[in-house]
Amino acid sequence: MLVLGIETSCDETGIALYDTERGLVADALHSQIDLHVEYGGVVPELASRDHIRKTLPMIRQLMADANIDKNAIDGIAYTAGPGLIGALLVGASLGRSLAMAWNVPAVGVHHMEGHLLAPMLEDNPPEFPFVALLVSGGHTQLVEVKQLGDYTLLGESLDDAAGEAFDKAAKMLGLPYPGGPQIARLAKSGVVGRFDFPRPMVNRPGLDFSFSGLKTFTKNTIAKCVSEDGLDEQTKADIACAFEEAVVSTLAIKCKRALKQTGLKRLIIAGGVSANQRLREALEEMTAAQRSQVFYARPEYCTDNGAMIALAGALRLERGHVEALEVKVKPRWPLEDLEKLA
Repeated sequence: MLVLGIETSCDETGIALYDTERGLVADALHSQIDLHVEYGGVVPELASRDHIRKTLPMIRQLMADANIDKNAIDGIAYTAGPGLIGALLVGASLGRSLAMAWNVPAVGVHHMEGHLLAPMLEDNPPEFPFVALLVSGGHTQLVEVKQLGDYTLLGESLDDAAGEAFDKAAKMLGLPYPGGPQIARLAKSGVVGRFDFPRPMVNRPGLDFSFSGLKTFTKNTIAKCVSEDGLDEQTKADIACAFEEAVVSTLAIKCKRALKQTGLKRLIIAGGVSANQRLREALEEMTAAQRSQVFYARPEYCTDNGAMIALAGALRLERGHVEALEVKVKPRWPLEDLEKLA
């Protein structure tokens, strides 16, 4: 089954072709970072308009480059939520229209299910069941994954997501948007141990997260440095290093607890923050000590992309999940509300 995937949930337009026998055939991605950078974050109306301009031309170009005719398409998958409603409607309307025009089934994909399945695009994919750490600008969740569509939420952030905390800390340090990669880059030249940042909620039971206090601690640390000796580049790097270590350590501790609680031996990390190299190193060390395994996608499939949507859609279409003719999106959509499939 050859599936066309369309991702337009936020500020990236992703298009991909995934075949259930051959794997990923082709994919393309357009990022809107340059469009939003001057505003320090995503402007929903600008995001929607850019998706309108880019999505259909990208589909045409990808199919031409892959030498794929519309008659070869067996199904279409589009992101139906969660995300920005205007951006979601662009991909959903186009995906549903193409499905009707080409007389093929279509399915709306949960954005976070796409991320959760992204490691399956790799040569050594994880097998069900596993624990998933979904960590991005909008989500920080631990999920027990029994099979496709069978998800149990174990814990989530009670306030800021980890990626959001990275962006806010970067802004405090005067770094450009998006902040996560900027913090990670600056942290490499930081001195470990100069600042000691708290690991929020690790001294209490449970698997929930909270990063708002860490954000406040970062703000106060910066203010103290400015008032005492000034905020030179090395001090910025040391703060970035301490902040990154605090987030990474917190995530690793909670992942370890989740593996113990579920008794599972496989952990996957997905979402934009999963591209963070220090996080990968920490989780590799933790899982090795626990005689477990950790899986993740290559960096280009950690952020929003069409490949993960095409994959998730193909797996659902294979199992008979087909959407009605209406164009329906869900800006808010709990992962555990997804339909369980055989």
